[in-house]
Amino acid sequence: MVTSALKLADRVSQLTGLGRRPLDAEALISEALAGQSPAAFGEEFGPDQFIEGLLILLSSLEAEANLSLVGRLAVRWDVLRCLRNLLRLRREEERHPAVRTTPIRRPLIITGLPRSGTTFLHRLLDCDPAMRSPSCWQTMAPYAPLHGRDRRVEQTERELRTFARMAPGFREVHPLTAQMPQECTEITAQVFQSLRFDTTFRIPSYLAWQDAHGHALAYRFHKRYLQHLQHQSGDDADQVQWVLKCPDHVFALDAVRAVYPDARIVFVHRDPLKVLPSVAKLTEILRQPFTQHQDREEIGVQVTSRWHQGVEAMMRAASAHEGGEAICHVQYRDLTQDPIATIARLYAHFGMPLMNDAVRDITAEIKREKRGGYGRNVYHFADHGLNAQRERGFFADYMGCFGIAEEIPAL
Repeated sequence: MVTSALKLADRVSQLTGLGRRPLDAEALISEALAGQSPAAFGEEFGPDQFIEGLLILLSSLEAEANLSLVGRLAVRWDVLRCLRNLLRLRREEERHPAVRTTPIRRPLIITGLPRSGTTFLHRLLDCDPAMRSPSCWQTMAPYAPLHGRDRRVEQTERELRTFARMAPGFREVHPLTAQMPQECTEITAQVFQSLRFDTTFRIPSYLAWQDAHGHALAYRFHKRYLQHLQHQSGDDADQVQWVLKCPDHVFALDAVRAVYPDARIVFVHRDPLKVLPSVAKLTEILRQPFTQHQDREEIGVQVTSRWHQGVEAMMRAASAHEGGEAICHVQYRDLTQDPIATIARLYAHFGMPLMNDAVRDITAEIKREKRGGYGRNVYHFADHGLNAQRERGFFADYMGCFGIAEEIPAL
């Protein structure tokens, strides 16, 4: 029913011209400024820094994403939200200069193949009272409005419900609420240098630019965002342990290390044959409301080639830190079969104490959310042109490098 309504809206928008309204960076920046000088953004994360990414993103969306009316409206809304957040962050820094010197010490960063248990591990660690994660609502709006009641949690819940109605199946494959910890690409998107955009839209030109350009600005901003959240809390930095998560960190490990040289990295490993069709299906679901057409086989090719690059990055990182404590490796099977024992090993690896109250709260979460809140989903390789034997060959080195057990045979 919702899908039919969206298709009708697309047809009407094309007839009326609404669906062809251009995405203009200059006009969007001017709207966000609302009469202020561009200097209101500041220099560190201002237009001189983010304009290239924004221009390439909008150009790629216009040329390659086959945007639906909803997609075009969503892009405008998202870009304006990010620009307004940048303005607000700068305003708060001027009022509270100490934000910029707030230390972020030894963040715990979870990454690895998507659909491999990274979200499950992130949510469990976030239950530890000693840990802190950016919640979904905090990544959408870092500060309460200047006037009126703070409705950020309720607003984020409404936005998630709206998206779930437009993207049937989303809740089953990626359960998310406003209070849950959110991935880091939602933060880096706010300077228009984020792999989140590629997940939501078909934008190969933007992805190629991001890979060539690197992620230095994105992670400098990421740290500043955490500094804002930590400063607002008023907690002693020595008492705060950030736990962060995003599979896409594997494509930016150099930038991660440059910004967080003391980071504790966790790689979660799983049989790629269980991962790839699930990632392809999630990509299809996420893009569905925003595009007029999808090529499922193209999605399959993109997912396979992209995560072949990802596992190679993990193997290089593991080789560079062989025998060291900088990276802790977690197997999906261990995590799902005995989460508490797996978390205990992770804490021991980094010399972190696992307190009784943390074990109690993590255990309660495991009992509360069976299957981590995920529905039962069946994925078929053929749906996205994937071939199990071929993919097994592509990822054989990865599985051998980390001793990953096969979950399904490549028949």
